[in-house]
Amino acid sequence: MIYPPIGDLLSTVDCRYTLVVETAKRARQLVSGDPKLTEEEFIKPVSTAIQEIYEGKITCSRREGLK
Repeated sequence: MIYPPIGDLLSTVDCRYTLVVETAKRARQLVSGDPKLTEEEFIKPVSTAIQEIYEGKITCSRREGLK
């Protein structure tokens, strides 16, 4: 079972593309040494990034005028 469910994650962003880009960006930040914003302990930085987005500690938004 995947946690958090993809439907719950998509409710925090405007589209799947934004979710993927922001997750990858945050995972790269974690790999480069940025501190975790969640109390959960995950081995992989992508899992940590997804949890941070799900908990609302990372916000995802697109710039106006871009599609």
